[in-house]
Amino acid sequence: MTDPVDIRGWQRLSARISTSGRLGPDDPARLAALGVRHVINLALDDHPEALAGEAALMAAEGIAYTHIPIPFDRPEADHYEAFKQALAAAQGPVHVHCIMNWRVSAFFYLLHREQGMDEKEARALMARQWDPLASDEPRSRPWRELLSP
Repeated sequence: MTDPVDIRGWQRLSARISTSGRLGPDDPARLAALGVRHVINLALDDHPEALAGEAALMAAEGIAYTHIPIPFDRPEADHYEAFKQALAAAQGPVHVHCIMNWRVSAFFYLLHREQGMDEKEARALMARQWDPLASDEPRSRPWRELLSP
């Protein structure tokens, strides 16, 4: 099966890691068919576009599930640490998502930088989804603060 690029914000970072924005009701089966064994969700459950019953839908497909709800207007270093721990503990291929792939891409920017990736390369990967470091939009401010050294 090929990557489901019709999923909002789909991005493959490696053979083991894929990311996206919101998932639809048919996507857990599609992820399972790709071999995904763990899903990490960074979105809030009460977002209007959140997939209702996501944990149960993933379990029905044999996919482990971790939910780390991150308020878009209040990302914190503790959220990032929880993300890193969940990613490190994940067995097999993992898919990380939120609603737009903005939270996810920002956290992978931080992780890539920690792992020694060149800033331009890490930022280019993030910018495929969004670039809060280059935006003066008010919603980007807490993300700029989190991502800035």
